[in-house]
Formats: sequence, structure tokens, C-alpha cells
Amino acid sequence: ITTTAWPGFLDSWLSRVPLPKWALIAVAVAGAILLLLFLICIIRCCCGKKKPKKKERISLCPVSSSTTASLVQPEMEDLERGVEQMRRGKLQYSLDYNFRTQELKVGVKQAVELKAMDSGGTSDPYVIVYLTSDMKKRYETKVYRKTLNPIFNESFTFQVPQTEVPETTLVMQIYDFNRFAKHDIIGEVRLPLASVNLQHVIEQWSELAVASKVEEEQLGEICFSLRYVPSTGKLTVLILEARKLKRMDSHGLSDPFVKVHLILNRKKWKKKKTSVKKNTLSPYFNEVFIFEVPFNQIQNVDVVISVWDHDKVTKNEPIGKLFLGCRATGNQLRHWSDMLSNPRRPLAQWHVLQPPDVVDKALGLKSHLKLPLASR
Repeated sequence: ITTTAWPGFLDSWLSRVPLPKWALIAVAVAGAILLLLFLICIIRCCCGKKKPKKKERISLCPVSSSTTASLVQPEMEDLERGVEQMRRGKLQYSLDYNFRTQELKVGVKQAVELKAMDSGGTSDPYVIVYLTSDMKKRYETKVYRKTLNPIFNESFTFQVPQTEVPETTLVMQIYDFNRFAKHDIIGEVRLPLASVNLQHVIEQWSELAVASKVEEEQLGEICFSLRYVPSTGKLTVLILEARKLKRMDSHGLSDPFVKVHLILNRKKWKKKKTSVKKNTLSPYFNEVFIFEVPFNQIQNVDVVISVWDHDKVTKNEPIGKLFLGCRATGNQLRHWSDMLSNPRRPLAQWHVLQPPDVVDKALGLKSHLKLPLASR
């Protein structure tokens, strides 16, 4: 009864609709499609709302209290590891100064816990020892292979006048030897002698520090006065004294003398020199030289002061130079300007010696030619 009643009801209902049968089928298909699209939209909306929640959970998980604490306050293990990387080791040494002979004996004892410089976790250390007052004289220990705790037990003697002790620094640098490449510096100890009591023998340990920049070699200083009288055209150069000159002889001293050159229009013109002072690094000259330089030429003149080491057997060696004139700079230009602005008045000043090649390059001298100049 149920199966026959339902089709009869459907047929009677369809017969009442004023549409052809094919139109009813099209309407049914369109409705089914719309229903399917509606269901797809609902599914997408539901899935799209859930995904952001998952992303939020993922992004918030790493930001925990433990992670924040580790960023603000590193673990003790990290701090200890950083300290170990900064450590370069320790060096044991001794100092013994003989006031009678004015000799400093430096003993390089041993080093411990040196920083490993080789890929195998070791180093091939050796020590270079020198004084800042005489960097030309350097000593080296033997090289000890594949060790971070070498025992050197070597001593070296330096000639240091008692007057220079307060201004001298002892430098001990430990290097890692490399046969085929540049030697790497592990660290250094710098000890100003003014900071220690040399009345008795000293033996102590010091931490190695990062090596500082290589200091320029000190050549010394010279004091002289200048005086110019425009009316007579006389330029007076008085060489007074020098101090802390570079050691040029094997026994730690020099035989200095001073040359005074006049340069006119970048060509050598006149020169004079002092007497030689034997075996000293602080000579006293007090010698005067007078040059005739007309007032109309004073702006074109450079005065070159050079200190030399006299040698009877070999060629004399220059220790240092400097020049004054309108082309000079710094203290030299100031001294020259003061002389011109104070005629007839001698003005004395100390100057630091510079490397000879640096001064020669700054002067830019032309070929040597003695120029005639009208004298008055």
C-alpha cells in the first residue's frame, strides 16, 4: 500500500505544476548544485577558523620563561667558555738590575696554560724579549715543539743606564712558531720598569695579554734655537743638545753629531755640522751656525736638522731628521713661524726626530745643485 500511494501522490502533485517535465528536471539539478556549493562554503569557513588557532599556538610555544631567561642571563657554562677563550696563559720571569754595571738581567722561566694555536690543540712557543728604549736589540728563546707548558730557563742581559730606567718598558712576547707561514703571537707581558722595585731580585708570574700595536721606534729628541734678523739677512741656528737618541753601536751607545742643511727651492744649498760626541745618547753641543739668507728668499728656504752616528770604519749612519720652513707642519712650522714673527729674538725648542726617509720624501728634493745667491 505504501509503495503505490507515494508515486501516485508525486504524479498528482507534478500534474498540478504548470511546467513541462524537462523544466522541472532543470530546476531540480540547479537546486542540487546550489545545495552542494552551500555545503562547500560551510566546510571552508569552518576549516579557515581553526587554522589560525594552530598558528598562534605554534608561535607562542617558543616564548617561554626559560628561553627569555637564557637570552637575558647566559648560563654559567657559556660565561666560563668565553673566559677560557680569552685566556692566553701565564708567563714566569725574573728581573735583576745591577746598579754598578747598569745592566738588567731578564730571566724567562716558563709558561703555563698557553692558548692552543695549532689545529692539533697545541703550540710551538718561543719568547721574544726587548726594551722599548732600544727595540733594535731583541733576544729570542729556543722553540719548544707541541706544548702549552714550555720550560725555557733562559736569561738575557740589557745595558740600561739608571737615568733611563723609569722611562723604559720591558716587553716579553710569546709566539707560535710556524715553518711555512707567519708566526702567530699568543700574547705578551708589558712591564714598565718604573712600576717595580729593582733594589732586589724579582721573580713573578703575569697573565698574558693581547698583543698591542707595534710601537714606532724612538729615535730621540733635539733642542736648538733659531734667530733671524731681516735687516742683515742673517739666520742663526744654535744646536744645544739631544737626548734619548737611538743606540747605533754594538755596545749600546752612539757617537752623534748634527748636520744643518739649508734647502733653497727644494735644492741643497748650504750645510754645516757640529763636532762628534763620543759614546753618548744625550750629547751636549752648544754650537752656533750663521747663514746669510736675504729676506726676499726666507720664504723659500727649508732648514734640515739631522743627527748622525759617526763611524771610523764604515759609513756614517743617520739617526733621525726633521725640517723647518713654510712647508713644514706641526711643531716645526710653529717654531719657524714664531721665529719670523719675533725678529732678532732667539727661540729655543725641543723637537722629536723622525725617520730620515720620511723627511726626505716630505722635502721632495731635486738633484743636488749649489745655487748662487747674492750675499749682503
